[in-house]
Amino acid sequence: MKLSNIEEEILESLWIDQVEKKKAFSNLNELANVEIETSALDNLSKIGYTSIEDNKIKLLDKGKEYAQNIVRRHRLAERLLVDVLQLKKESVHNPSCQFEHILNEEVEENICILLGHPKICPHGKPIPQGKCCIQSKWLVESSIKPLSALKQNQRGKVVYLHTQDDKKLQKMMVMGVLPGREITLLHRFPSYVFQIGFTQIAVDSEIADSIYVILEKE
Repeated sequence: MKLSNIEEEILESLWIDQVEKKKAFSNLNELANVEIETSALDNLSKIGYTSIEDNKIKLLDKGKEYAQNIVRRHRLAERLLVDVLQLKKESVHNPSCQFEHILNEEVEENICILLGHPKICPHGKPIPQGKCCIQSKWLVESSIKPLSALKQNQRGKVVYLHTQDDKKLQKMMVMGVLPGREITLLHRFPSYVFQIGFTQIAVDSEIADSIYVILEKE
């Protein structure tokens, strides 16, 4: 069920208050940075996302699940704006608020994969896990490895880039190393040489450690 932007903002603020800050409930007059509308509050209560009593509002289980996804999208958007688009972290809150309302699940997962399933936002706050993060953990144990762990002439497909270094991430993207691209490790020494498309590229161990690949079935 798609909610209005104001309803989503209310849920996001409640989640931060009651899940992260461990408050039992929130006072309607103290919700930070949220425009309160009576109709929005009534609807959230009607659909079972919140309960209100004596000007105190509590986030219910259904609301927590929805709100967690909003927080996740917001913080992923912040990472995207800082890590890829090079915006300063002090200026990404407002555009991230816009992003969080328009990102669908598929786009959200693609951003998360591209950024290497980041655990924290640029401000140091945790990013709630999504389905792709849980799937990634299982795959890493079975068939996904960093490029540096591949044998010579092993092939696979880039799954994600695992780095919080902005310059390193940009360098890999400029080289065309993006999720979904086929990649072959040609040499391991004296540097790692791989082929992606028709291009052969030599990188150091730090870059090779940051490129995660799902191996081609032999």
